[in-house]
Amino acid sequence: MRLNPRLLATDAPPIPAAAAWRAAYDGRHGPLLDLAQAVPGLPPPDALLERLARAARDPASATYGPITGDAALRDALAADIAATYGAAVTPAEVAITSGCNEAFTVTALALAGPGDAVMLPAPWYFNHKMTLDMMGVAAVPLPCRAEAGFVPSVDEARALLTPATRAIVLVSPNNPTGATYPAAVLAAFAALAREAGIALVVDETYRDFLPDGHGRPHGLFADPAWRDTVIQLYSFSKSYAVPGHRLGAVVAGAAVLAEIAKVLDCVTICPPRVAQAAVAWAVEGTRAWRAEVRAAVNRRAALFAEVVAASPGWSVSAMGAYFAFVRHPFAAPGLAVAERLAREAGVVALPGSFFGPGQDDHLRFAFANAGEGQIAAVAARLAVLGAG
Repeated sequence: MRLNPRLLATDAPPIPAAAAWRAAYDGRHGPLLDLAQAVPGLPPPDALLERLARAARDPASATYGPITGDAALRDALAADIAATYGAAVTPAEVAITSGCNEAFTVTALALAGPGDAVMLPAPWYFNHKMTLDMMGVAAVPLPCRAEAGFVPSVDEARALLTPATRAIVLVSPNNPTGATYPAAVLAAFAALAREAGIALVVDETYRDFLPDGHGRPHGLFADPAWRDTVIQLYSFSKSYAVPGHRLGAVVAGAAVLAEIAKVLDCVTICPPRVAQAAVAWAVEGTRAWRAEVRAAVNRRAALFAEVVAASPGWSVSAMGAYFAFVRHPFAAPGLAVAERLAREAGVVALPGSFFGPGQDDHLRFAFANAGEGQIAAVAARLAVLGAG
């Protein structure tokens, strides 16, 4: 049979590529340290697990729900946004999705079609690029450079605008680099998008892991005109340690959400109801637990930075939330270095090339799922490969 040529031309998912490297490690340096995928390092709290079980036993959870999500979770997220950003967002401006990847896909379908263009920060999150490739939408790289802390430039974005551009996508804290974009930079991008008559899509999957004292992630929702330009994507997966339950969200003006709802009705009809019921309670009910998890993740980040700093030839170019984007000391491409690191030293990381061209001198480490003892062990594992 004939298959969609756009799909055939789309890269395969990168995470499974590391499976063969893991299998080849013989354990000589101790247990495998898998730092390839962004996985929560702790299970959900017992109170959330109990509510998930209770909701699963409720026959109402087995029925269809509203296309854009149950009212209780939309209410809870709207209130959480108001507390986090100091600006009111109504539940009618929230759509719950089956994970943040779906949030991006339905948003992209609402904004662009074949022949259009969307800017992605480069290095990019590979699922964003894959989605646009499948749709026939040009993914225009918006360069983010190590010397600038991997924060994109508004001036470079302005120079890349064409009549085909339909949106600029930003990810902060960033996957893969961990870079957090300053509020002033996000405001400048919103102004550019408004000036150009396009959307600014801000993926804030990891915003709940900003360090204590960081302050509000941005002030975009404080602008009464945000609904004409800004679309926020969010994920419950990491913050509530429920990635298998697939819950994300889109926050946008009502007119945009009406179009997104058409896509959601064709894709999932409604998001998972068991998880919605439990997480609606968890938004307030686990706030103290989530603060503890955030603190633990930031301790792990600090320790990982120390480990890399003590490893000759290796250096952190950017880090934050779950990720460190690390420059390796070898002349070989990142793919070869990542494979060696897994097979010979038992540490699985992803090469920078998985996140776009020009990143061969970096590896991405997702350290949030590793305990502090495991992170400390990384130094000896890096030394196995030498210093280049």
